[in-house]
Amino acid sequence: MPVTRTTLTADIYRKLVNHIIRGVWEPGSRIPPERQLGQLLGVGRASLREALKALEIMGLIETRLGDGTYVCQRSEFLSKPLLWAITSRSETEVHELVEARKLIETELAGLAAERATAEDLKLIGAHLDRMEHSLQRENEFLQADIEFHLAIGQSAHNSILMNALNLIRNLLQQWIGSTLRLPGVSEKALEHHKAIFFAVAKKNGPAARAAMMAHLEEMARFFIEAKQLDVRHAEAQHAPRSTMAKSEEPPP
Repeated sequence: MPVTRTTLTADIYRKLVNHIIRGVWEPGSRIPPERQLGQLLGVGRASLREALKALEIMGLIETRLGDGTYVCQRSEFLSKPLLWAITSRSETEVHELVEARKLIETELAGLAAERATAEDLKLIGAHLDRMEHSLQRENEFLQADIEFHLAIGQSAHNSILMNALNLIRNLLQQWIGSTLRLPGVSEKALEHHKAIFFAVAKKNGPAARAAMMAHLEEMARFFIEAKQLDVRHAEAQHAPRSTMAKSEEPPP
């Protein structure tokens, strides 16, 4: 049905969000092109584009050049603003995100120790094996690392906490990818993951929480170090080039 013309862009945005949240447009599905969508809603393309841009900023849709616009997976909803926060230079924002991850994943690890099934443990162990076999292949190690954390989350069997973890899934990739650039981090991360896995497998909740907390605290230090290196590198690139010392000047 056409929308009423009050605050037009906001009304379009709300109607499109409603379609996505209610599942009228399922995750991964292609939404109608702008011309058709404008006709269905009875609105002009300028207002429609503003609303679509807002949806994309919030991570609800993505535009693929030459292909169309698609609904994102629910794990990506609202992830882009968080991703901007974690890639910013503000140390306060970084520390807040570190705290959030520790709160979510420490509890998930404890619940996983209490609730993980044999199948859950098999999946976590498979990701751990992939990490061990890909120590020298950063991209493969990164994906196995992320999947390990998601498998721990699934093993907790708490859908609300798991949704919270899915919300920061893109942040996990940013965090882990940054730390893996530092020498020796992959090996340390692997040892930490083994300790988490063994605590979960032994159904020792306090040990699982402690192992996850120790892992996240050390990885947070590496992450902050990597962010500081990125900032220094960016500043060095934009610094004015110094003049050559007289001893290095070419002869006349």
